[in-house]
Amino acid sequence: MRPAQPGQLRPTPSQQGRPRPGQEPAGQLRLGQEPTGQPRPTRSRLVMVLLALALVAAVLVSLALGRYPISPADAASMIVSRLTGLAGSFTDQQQALFFNVRLPRILLAAVVGASLSAAGAAFQGIFQNPLVSPDFLGASQGAALGACVAILAGATALGVSLSAFVVSMAAVGLVLLVSSRARGNRVLVTVLAGIMVKSLFEAGVSYTKLVADPSNELQAITFWLLGSFNGAKASDLALVAAPVAVGLVGLLAMRWRLNVLTMPDDEALSMGVDAPRVRALAVVFSALVTAASVAVSGLIGWVGLVVPHLARGLVGSDYRALLPTSTLLGATFLLVVDDIARLALTSEIPIGILTSVVGAPFFLWLIVRRGRR
Repeated sequence: MRPAQPGQLRPTPSQQGRPRPGQEPAGQLRLGQEPTGQPRPTRSRLVMVLLALALVAAVLVSLALGRYPISPADAASMIVSRLTGLAGSFTDQQQALFFNVRLPRILLAAVVGASLSAAGAAFQGIFQNPLVSPDFLGASQGAALGACVAILAGATALGVSLSAFVVSMAAVGLVLLVSSRARGNRVLVTVLAGIMVKSLFEAGVSYTKLVADPSNELQAITFWLLGSFNGAKASDLALVAAPVAVGLVGLLAMRWRLNVLTMPDDEALSMGVDAPRVRALAVVFSALVTAASVAVSGLIGWVGLVVPHLARGLVGSDYRALLPTSTLLGATFLLVVDDIARLALTSEIPIGILTSVVGAPFFLWLIVRRGRR
């Protein structure tokens, strides 16, 4: 090192190597700067707040819509009266319609939309595949087979839902059992096992349709497979409340760990995350909410595939923001689609048809847009 010239201060060791003012070290980010392509946390929080407000607005509007309109004031009065026991200015017919038909249906649509969207987002992160949906591991097909068998057996609506839930979880359990016994890449083995189990249960559904009575049972099976919230009751909400709460709370609690699943397992372990264990827990939680949702609504496609992509465009790929955003957006989306299903025509349209009509073109648009980028 050359000696300092007269009048020149020699830099201290702490100053050596420090960048000059206005110059940033290569490969580092300034304080508060976000990685390229990721929205700032403030924007993500704003998006989630706006989506929460949109969901509340959608619920209030949906409560007022229907063949027998109920004003927001009457709806609020009935809710207050039910909670406090005070008399209101509404009729007994309005109260029965509100609490026995409209309110359970609206809440169930929001819960199912939130569950399917959260499960779809989680599955896409677990398997690192943008084409993954909640029925990827055969949960939906298992529920369909359980419901079809229950319909053939003459079970009640509650029995059909319980059978669908049990067989759905059995299908996912079979996939996990096969993947745990096989050797090789665990993710790939799980994907292949899911495809095989899904095909097996689809064959079972086809057979039940073949042997069903065309005048009664076949119509009930077909209507269930199309998906609908018609006839939703408070008992349906009670049936899905516990599994959906456990599944959604579990996914939201581990959402930051889902980011680590994008890394190889050894790198994740170096960060203190057991990737196989996290992956298995996420699969169980996602399958739980999917099975519960499909058991009470029938097969509703595209929600868990399209909504997470839309949420990813709003808040980026960080699961700390992506998972709550997908949950809120899915609840609002399915609630709006259900309003269209019950009001567009004189007879109700099965919601599975509408989600396919809306979801397929939108997903094609996403593919084209990403290809241009």
